Amino acid sequence: MCVRCPQICRRSLLVGGGVAAAALHTGVASARIRPSDMVPLIGPGFKPTEKDEQGLWKEMERVEEEIAGTNLLITDPTLTGYLKDIIGTVGGPAAKDFRIYLARIPEFNAMMFPTGFAVVFSGLLLRMRNEAQLAGVIAHESGHFLRRHMIRSWRDQRRKSDVFSIGAMLAGIGGAGAGIYLGDYVQLAQLGAILSLFKYSRDMEAEADAMGAKLIAEAGYDPMEMSSIWLQLIGEQKASAAYRGKFRRRGSIFDTHPSDDARMADLRADALELKVPGKAYDSRRGRYLATIGPIRQMLLDDQVKLNDPGASQYLLQTLAQDGWDGLLRFYEGEVWRLRNRKGDDVRAAQSYAAAVVYPDAPADAWRWHGISLLKEGRSGEAKAAFTKYLAMKPDAPDAAWVRQTIG
Repeated sequence: MCVRCPQICRRSLLVGGGVAAAALHTGVASARIRPSDMVPLIGPGFKPTEKDEQGLWKEMERVEEEIAGTNLLITDPTLTGYLKDIIGTVGGPAAKDFRIYLARIPEFNAMMFPTGFAVVFSGLLLRMRNEAQLAGVIAHESGHFLRRHMIRSWRDQRRKSDVFSIGAMLAGIGGAGAGIYLGDYVQLAQLGAILSLFKYSRDMEAEADAMGAKLIAEAGYDPMEMSSIWLQLIGEQKASAAYRGKFRRRGSIFDTHPSDDARMADLRADALELKVPGKAYDSRRGRYLATIGPIRQMLLDDQVKLNDPGASQYLLQTLAQDGWDGLLRFYEGEVWRLRNRKGDDVRAAQSYAAAVVYPDAPADAWRWHGISLLKEGRSGEAKAAFTKYLAMKPDAPDAAWVRQTIG
């Protein structure tokens, strides 16, 4: 495992979070399914009655126990309560039975398990521009549950092959409960193997899209936000691939939620069918930002340290469509500084200088602004920047060096 908090290396991320993400979905909606045709197949208090599904539920209960005990979870009651409120709002008739967990993994993903518990990755929270978009992703996953896609997919896989054995896969997962620590990312990789049993067909993805759009529309959100999410995802994929000189990266959300032009057209058609003419929709952006505000810097920090400048820069530009702030400008500078190509030091210095103009600039923005000024020979201005940095962060690890530098 290659994890050193708060930094999360790309290799461990792809082994754990990426595999778990890639295992869940494989299809692309090829034919539009109307939201009005989507009826939940599960109601409140649902319990399986068939023997094979009962066995599946029993094993999934063990999986939930392991997830609930992983060190990757963010357990802040405000955040978890917020997610519970959203899934309770857009989860349909079985919403009161759902449980939801937030894992600190800087990738775009959310997954719903057969027994009704969901896992949201922290990277998803970073990429959402408002609450309506977050509700759309959660509603999509709820759609898979309400249409019983998991058991349908599992049975289909069992008919095709006898290779899959949930018990065998869970032997490693259960190891942590038996006192054998495997590492959180290894556990997530094993969860990815389990989730490979639930490979959704194109029709199932279309159903989840239509069901999700219907759920958020009924909850009062603008259903058009669902197509906005996937459009953003396509842009991020292309930006990442362009930087790396490759078409797409493997083992990520881009494998699990393909978003081609046909799917965009279907999502927009769903939204137009559901939108109420003349109705003013509230995206609840203010409530969303207020809730994730305390961890937004952590989310940005985790993303930038993935060392994917193409994706990070695109993401910052996307978030800035709602307005730049000191935090976004600072991490724009961090993208350039960490990339460290010719001319990037100049780009980083410009971003740091822009960041400190905003009242919400983090302390480190002043630090790097001071260092940039010092390199330019502007010692007087550098001293003022460092002084501001120490005022905001008097116990900084490098406080002694800064004090010596400014005399």
